[in-house]
Amino acid sequence: MGVELRDLKWALVAAQHRSLRQASAALNIRQSTLSRCLDALEHTLGATLFERTNGGTRPTAIGHEFLDAAAQVFRQTDEIAARLRSRSRGEMGRLNIGVHAAMSAGNLRATLIEHRTRLPDVDIHLVDGSGDELVAALLNSTVDVAFVSDSDHAWEGLALPVWSERVVVALPDEHNLNNHEFVTWSDISQEAIMLPQRGPGPELRRLVTANIGCSNSHWLCHDVSLDRLLTLVGAGWGILLALEGATGAILLIPAED
Repeated sequence: MGVELRDLKWALVAAQHRSLRQASAALNIRQSTLSRCLDALEHTLGATLFERTNGGTRPTAIGHEFLDAAAQVFRQTDEIAARLRSRSRGEMGRLNIGVHAAMSAGNLRATLIEHRTRLPDVDIHLVDGSGDELVAALLNSTVDVAFVSDSDHAWEGLALPVWSERVVVALPDEHNLNNHEFVTWSDISQEAIMLPQRGPGPELRRLVTANIGCSNSHWLCHDVSLDRLLTLVGAGWGILLALEGATGAILLIPAED
């Protein structure tokens, strides 16, 4: 017969009160029940844990060692229970977030900062990818939540619109659209448009096609980061489309919806 948590608890209470009568009253059990429990515990362990005298019940040297270990067991049990409660409330643990766009500015950046401030014990792990890749990651439980820009991803009704972002355009210094406060879709219909192959690139291409049709054949898709695409813009290779969240690192002109 093994040692149960109840036995450890009763032994700790007996040591705390130094009296079986007071300990049994605190536990709301009969004194005889507590005495039999301690006798059985000592028999199971093959050691005398308490000295029983007219003056009370005191732990032996071996008893002190056992009670220290028992108290540690309860501390660890309480810590595990607290961690599990925190995890169930989303207050700690690991959160895998799928993102597919630059977030040097905008709502996603602000959301991540606020989440980290309010829940510092949550370990956030970011996963990059296109909208299709991130939805697949959700289905495979690789990520817990994903932020995508394509509203077609209903994901069985579990998608939730959280905010909207404008599309912005990066232009070479001497481009004639630089003096425009807003750039319309028709303004870029004949431009060589650069897009990243990863991240929001596929969604942006579908958005452009939906607004200006398929007549624009000047797609320049590169599997590089945003800063490298901006270098190509400065070199006159074309214009670059991005989401508004990228404007924290660069100054871009917003495109008119």
